[in-house]
Amino acid sequence: MSRQIKVATVPLSLVDYDEIIDVRSPSEFAEDHMTGALNFPVLDDEQRVEVGTIYKQVSAFDARKLGAAMVSQNIARHIESHFSAKPKEYRVLVYCWRGGQRSGSLSTVLSDIGWDVSQLEGGYRAYRREVIEGIEAFAGGVTLAVLNGYTGAGKTLVLQEIRRQGGQVLDLEGLAKHKGSVFGGDLSAPQPAQKRFESLIFDKIRTMDRSRPVFIEAESAKIGRLNLPNALWQKMKQSTVFEIDSPLGARADYLAGDYVEWLGDAERIVMTLDRLKGFHPPEKIESWKAMVEREEWRDLIGDLLAEHYDKRYNVKGDGNYAVPSDSFALSRHDDESVATCAGTVIAAGSKLLKTA
Repeated sequence: MSRQIKVATVPLSLVDYDEIIDVRSPSEFAEDHMTGALNFPVLDDEQRVEVGTIYKQVSAFDARKLGAAMVSQNIARHIESHFSAKPKEYRVLVYCWRGGQRSGSLSTVLSDIGWDVSQLEGGYRAYRREVIEGIEAFAGGVTLAVLNGYTGAGKTLVLQEIRRQGGQVLDLEGLAKHKGSVFGGDLSAPQPAQKRFESLIFDKIRTMDRSRPVFIEAESAKIGRLNLPNALWQKMKQSTVFEIDSPLGARADYLAGDYVEWLGDAERIVMTLDRLKGFHPPEKIESWKAMVEREEWRDLIGDLLAEHYDKRYNVKGDGNYAVPSDSFALSRHDDESVATCAGTVIAAGSKLLKTA
């Protein structure tokens, strides 16, 4: 005996479901989806194009006939490969782009089988609105402590330690799969799509306690090819800044280890150095390439810091961020030094709430 399909609305309590099923096409799913969702498309990308072409060139009736056959075949395959193993108590949330026919088709079949099925009202579009509004509300109500400092100062290390010591951290570079510099791409994973990046941010902030400070690294408006959500970017520029102050030698040593994957790819390094031609004379670029050829990694990093990054990055107030209210020394990047620095930063961040 079939059950009535329930209507789910955002905001959602995802603990009410055993699984979340996204029935959109693989390309739609790759662009963004609800975190934790599984993709079981009722029409794949090629089928959507084929049905759409018939709709435009022949008739809506013929398109619906073809689409119904494809949807039925796909749902049958999904039931055999995935859903047939689910127990009677299985609870599932199903969504598509607008909460219409695609999610309705799978929801009807699953409900007729006898499972507890909910269909998301408004579909992914409703969830997307929640993401945008959630980030805007977070930016409007949170106290941020922005960690600034020269390249290689160890800001990411300090943020990671702040999290270990119980502080709230929003690691934008980690979510963006990019370290923020021309050498910052994650070689093991591509950057997510823009909408997916924003959903990942939303996932992190939705459970944060806004009565406590959130620590975040100073970034430009873009991390790699991804744009920061504007509301968050504006909030960061208006927030209190803490400087992590580390000497050049310590920064070069740290980066030599942090970028070890890059240092094994001389061709990629040379190609990246060519991107700096507009900033430096040809002889300087050639001198860096010679260091690459000789595998003088520590010297290359130190010279890039001194001659490129430090001269183009002012942590004392560069037009985007405020002048740091405090500076915290990190003479080395060993565990003990980072832990000590993080502890003092947490203490300074807690004072922001008393003065807000």
